[in-house]
Amino acid sequence: MNSIKSIILAGGSGTRLWPLSREQYPKQFLKLENTSLFQKTVLRCLKLSDPSGIFVVTNENQKFFVSGQMEELRIEIPKENILIEPQGKNTLPAICLGMNEIKKQYGKCAVGVFPSDHLLDIEAIDKIKSAEKLCSKYLVTFGITPSSPHTDYGYIKPGKNFETGSKVLEFREKPGLEAAKKYIQEKCLWNSGMFMFETGVFFKELKIHAPDIISAFTDGKNIEQIYSELPSISIDYGIMEKSDKVAVVRLECKWSDLGDFDSIFQETGKNELGNAVYNCDDMSLNSRGNLIYSKKDKIVSLIDVSDMVVVDTSDALLVSPRKSCQKVKNIVTSLKKQNNNKALFHLTVYRPWGSYTILEESERHKIKNITVTPGKKLSLQLHNHRSEHWVVVTGMAWIRVDNKEFYLRKGESTFIKAGIKHRLSNPGTIPLEIIEVQLGDYVGEDDIERFEDDFGRVKE
Repeated sequence: MNSIKSIILAGGSGTRLWPLSREQYPKQFLKLENTSLFQKTVLRCLKLSDPSGIFVVTNENQKFFVSGQMEELRIEIPKENILIEPQGKNTLPAICLGMNEIKKQYGKCAVGVFPSDHLLDIEAIDKIKSAEKLCSKYLVTFGITPSSPHTDYGYIKPGKNFETGSKVLEFREKPGLEAAKKYIQEKCLWNSGMFMFETGVFFKELKIHAPDIISAFTDGKNIEQIYSELPSISIDYGIMEKSDKVAVVRLECKWSDLGDFDSIFQETGKNELGNAVYNCDDMSLNSRGNLIYSKKDKIVSLIDVSDMVVVDTSDALLVSPRKSCQKVKNIVTSLKKQNNNKALFHLTVYRPWGSYTILEESERHKIKNITVTPGKKLSLQLHNHRSEHWVVVTGMAWIRVDNKEFYLRKGESTFIKAGIKHRLSNPGTIPLEIIEVQLGDYVGEDDIERFEDDFGRVKE
């Protein structure tokens, strides 16, 4: 039985990898390979913790990604271990939420804290385990041996060596290039954003250095009350840079926060043309050092182009020099100012029951391809401003319209008038696929009133 517990931080929004990631589909849930970064993090945590000892801190919009991707791995953690923040307040409140729950359930114990969107060699877990004894006296962070003078990471300067790890002398902010070179000469480490805390040491240091945080987590308050009192602050600013009881354990392994497309390029295998390619067929001429992502089986041809990022999705195209890809977040900011949903959603939107893809839309109509996972059921709902026509493409549908219940098979259809309660489910063993045609004065996603729901989405 593993004694170490794990907190996975799985909130955050998708800005730096747009258009692959979106605010409602951030990078930790993307699948550039067979498993997402979140799933890789879960698998690493299973080397430290039993499933019942893994806690995930996320938000309301992303909790279904968490449960769905856990289900894909066939890993079940207690429902109460998925902790929902009512609003993002940076890493210290998120970690406090997890630590507080672990303390209630387990009392005094060691807890590893891991971002869900990092790439890390599984071999690093043994070194992470070695920090368990050290965290009985110190707040432990993990530093990565730098491979280059990187300007997008913070740095940690280690001091006196212990049997495991070293005392931390100083945390340093993201530097310019010359400062980064100097930090490497001084044997500084990259700040990985991973930690190990013993509950007693953590809350003692929290009380000293962030009393407003600990006072917010008072028994008897609901989570909304707690978060209304919390400041937005990182774990580094809140405790780590203030405490004199901080140690660092050096990890000499492959690690990346995959913070932009250039870092993805660096971590990806290259084809014979020297390009990192996802999904598509690369038919480039005299073009090397490019990251290319496009629709499956699509041919992409670059001619006399090098060191570029080309990302082609169903609803957006990004072309940028790799050295400029940090500016992608500025595009997302502009889209949000325009209230453009492409900052928030893909054309394919994931739901706890499956997904839907928008095939066509205007102000008064929308056509969707809806896929319902076997055994899953949409909410009992109605729409005030639109009617819906459903046609089954594959599988079998169980349908309720008003007080009538019936089944539809491939090629069969039904019509639901505006204002009529209805429900759709998949009673079969294969995915149910339907085409939905919406018609009305308004076809926005917020025209929905739920009465029953398997996923807790009925508003009081």
